[in-house]
Amino acid sequence: MIRGFVLIETEGGATQMVGDTVRHIRSAFGKITAVDTVTGPYDVIVQLEAEDLDHLGKAITNEVATVPGVQRTTTCLSVNLA
Repeated sequence: MIRGFVLIETEGGATQMVGDTVRHIRSAFGKITAVDTVTGPYDVIVQLEAEDLDHLGKAITNEVATVPGVQRTTTCLSVNLA
């Protein structure tokens, strides 16, 4: 299982709509486990889990990044350093 955090920058005034839309995605490639609207350089943070990196990438590029109002995404992968 791989976990990623997708940091989303939205178009002006679209933050709530993007957050609500992403919350309702039923991904064919993984599981969206959390969606939070935040302050700072990003507007929405999405936590995703998938069976592998390919599935995670498809969930991001095919489902999250195509939501109307998403301007840019940055993905951070969770790693185990133990």
